[in-house]
Amino acid sequence: VPITNIRNFCIIAHIDHGKSTLADKLLEMTGTVQKRDMKQQFLDNMDLERERGITIKLQAARMRYIMNNEPYCLNLIDTPGHVDFSYEVSRSLAACEGALLVVDASQGVEAQTLANVYLALESNLEIIPVLNKIDLPGAEPDRIAQEIEEIIGLDCSNAIRCSAKEGIGIIEILDAIVTKVPPPKDTLKNPLRALIFDSYYDAYRGVIVYFRVIDGSIRKGDKICFMANKKEYVADEIGVLSPNQMEADELHAGEVGYLSASIRSVADARVGDTITHFAKRAESALPGYSEATPMVFCGLFPLEADQFEELREALGRLQLNDAALKFEPESSSAMGFGFRCGFLGLLHMEIVQERLEREYNLNLIITAPSVVYRVNCSNNETVECSNPSLLPEPGKRRSIEEPYVKIELLTPKDYIGPIMELGQERRGEFKEMNYITENRAKLTYMLPLAEMVGDFFDQLKSRSKGYASMEYSVVGYVQGK
Repeated sequence: VPITNIRNFCIIAHIDHGKSTLADKLLEMTGTVQKRDMKQQFLDNMDLERERGITIKLQAARMRYIMNNEPYCLNLIDTPGHVDFSYEVSRSLAACEGALLVVDASQGVEAQTLANVYLALESNLEIIPVLNKIDLPGAEPDRIAQEIEEIIGLDCSNAIRCSAKEGIGIIEILDAIVTKVPPPKDTLKNPLRALIFDSYYDAYRGVIVYFRVIDGSIRKGDKICFMANKKEYVADEIGVLSPNQMEADELHAGEVGYLSASIRSVADARVGDTITHFAKRAESALPGYSEATPMVFCGLFPLEADQFEELREALGRLQLNDAALKFEPESSSAMGFGFRCGFLGLLHMEIVQERLEREYNLNLIITAPSVVYRVNCSNNETVECSNPSLLPEPGKRRSIEEPYVKIELLTPKDYIGPIMELGQERRGEFKEMNYITENRAKLTYMLPLAEMVGDFFDQLKSRSKGYASMEYSVVGYVQGK
């Protein structure tokens, strides 16, 4: 397929707005997956993902589609839908030229969706609005289309109305991807630069890296180098995902594929890193790479002391597939030996805990989550501490800094009062309030992360009868007030 006939796109949607069902239908309609092989939510391959209805690890699938007798290659790059994984979202958006914005025609726009749409707009993606679930009795596609126009400023006069479940409007979506999403830039002559947007650990082949070729081309057997960690490998196997792995000899600019190169751990193939040729290196890496920094910490202790080694092994195995998970041994007089673990956020923490209990049959005691405080001591040293009981004595410290988050809350106007009370109770600093439609407001707060790691989300849901949604991003350290 010539580069002008390649389309790389992702799907942006709030949890439960029908993203996975739509992805499945696209795979089915293009004949990528046969109907009999279809298990619901084909791309979400961890049990937990299917259960919670969220995508945690990214997946990708290549589809063939024929329009006006012209064959096209459509690459769907799946994005995680949750705030803890916003860095991964930004990298998968960087691998695309277009995005389907899927909004439930009975629910409307949620805070999470907004955040990802802004990321997509920053990446200059062509955004195609799709109103899903129009078969539901409560669907109001006209009102929701107007809401998207008012909140995001996207023209929704041609928004596609579909029901992924019933298979309505799927062909229109495929046609829109071909006609509206721009093809990749033709940069075949440049030195190789490929963006890693996901990786996972395979017990037999080591780490499998998913990547999008931005410039140049890569062949099987090439000697390659990862630009952020400076490590060198040989591409033993490369290929495409359709959606199962199919070997290929060469992939060039615009294409999406996988490679295996005897890489030992996922931490060596970080999301956002740039792959280039060892001999003919690119001058600069692709922009946007950053290391994973854990923000939320808790202690994990085995209920039976003899399970300590099993817990260490299980954490090590999970870490092979999750570069953002950090852990170190810790002991407590009450609970014995265990580990202090660091996570990207609360959801990440819950998923790891659940996998330890479910996949490794461990019985755990889990301490309350905490954050990392930075203490500026009187001897000009700076100490980082994630366990409040280990803070230096008051006489030895000049000031304490703690991580703050910027939090955006979307709520129907009837619940503004109770939500503002919640913000004040949690040491929140009110920044602004905008009415995004006549009935919904967006409130912005600066809030200590420590106040959020408890039951903030549950409180938000109960005080707004489940109608408010939130999105947060870590701002950095601020001196404690």
